[in-house]
Amino acid sequence: MAKPKLIVFDLDYTLWPFWVDTHVCAPFHRAEGCCMSFSSGGVLDARGDPVTLYRETVEVLSSIHSQGITIGVASRTGEVDGANQLLSLFNLNQYISFKEIYPGSKVPHFKKLSVNSGFQFSEMMFFDDESRNISDISRLGVHCVLVRDGVTMALANQELQRFSSDHSS
Repeated sequence: MAKPKLIVFDLDYTLWPFWVDTHVCAPFHRAEGCCMSFSSGGVLDARGDPVTLYRETVEVLSSIHSQGITIGVASRTGEVDGANQLLSLFNLNQYISFKEIYPGSKVPHFKKLSVNSGFQFSEMMFFDDESRNISDISRLGVHCVLVRDGVTMALANQELQRFSSDHSS
């Protein structure tokens, strides 16, 4: 079965259910005590409001990582520090090898990901919730997946199957 060598995820509305630059308030921190729900990971924003991932985010990243597929993130957010802080607080950095987090078109993000990883666009898969990003990155030859309500195992497995079918000789 052919697999992508690099799977890249957007952050906002793909790994977590908010825009990090507008819906939550950095800096973020771990909650004290044990009263936080598992889904929040015990992370709070500067106002003390819980910040959560989508329910299957950790399972998806863990599964892909365990298959030996390299993982990257690409985000257009202006809240670079906050995004990196959340990746750390949610312990997601253990799965992520490459990060391109800064405002602007995602085309430069992917050009840097290709250079830094050594992988061609045709060896990549990309999950994002915004059609404009899917459109831009599809033109590079990346297998793109529009995410409707956060990444799920079902969607990841379906797209891995599709990638394999599309890349069989």
